[in-house]
Amino acid sequence: MIKQAYVQAGDKPEPALKEIKDRIATAVDATEGSTGLKRLACWLQMPVDSAFGKMMDSNCQARAKEVGALLSGKDGLFTPADLGSVLSAPAAWTGIDKALKAGSAVYVNGPADHVGGAQSKFTSGFHVIVFLAVGKDADGSVYYLGLDPDVSATAESRAAWKALVAGEPETKPEEFTPAKSLGVVKSMILGDGDTAFGPLVRKYYVDTTAKFPKIKRFV
Repeated sequence: MIKQAYVQAGDKPEPALKEIKDRIATAVDATEGSTGLKRLACWLQMPVDSAFGKMMDSNCQARAKEVGALLSGKDGLFTPADLGSVLSAPAAWTGIDKALKAGSAVYVNGPADHVGGAQSKFTSGFHVIVFLAVGKDADGSVYYLGLDPDVSATAESRAAWKALVAGEPETKPEEFTPAKSLGVVKSMILGDGDTAFGPLVRKYYVDTTAKFPKIKRFV
């Protein structure tokens, strides 16, 4: 699995944290939220109930494309070549860095157990996340700022969801007014601080010298 960590206020990726937060907030505000779970289903891969026994869908590919497009600048979403079969991994990541710094979100597809979180319900097949920036820690470690819509991905994301949503959202769509859905999405993605993020935005420490593991299509 790619090493992951949560964003710190002192992190200085490119684009900057404030720019990324503003971009997300603007896009979330602009999505429709008047039909129950519509806004949530756009941005989040949600559980059916608070026990995380089952997820509402496995549409990570379509969701990443939609969310990535909403979070991209004039050049649109950047979709690199298959990171498990590229001829040169360093060259592929150089292209990703360039796209991120130019304001595009990047579609990142890989084995579910490689790109997902440790607690994710998705452990086989593939998963897709969206990278938004690239940065470097004080010790020189390079990281990518990524959005993983999977609410089940980490212990923190599970706890945050359960605090926000009681019961079974799939059977209570009438409870998700535009204001409620907006608040849930923003809490899960943006959090409450000026520079920190919610539990669905994390730092990913990728070995850019190596290809991704191959996706196992059949398990």
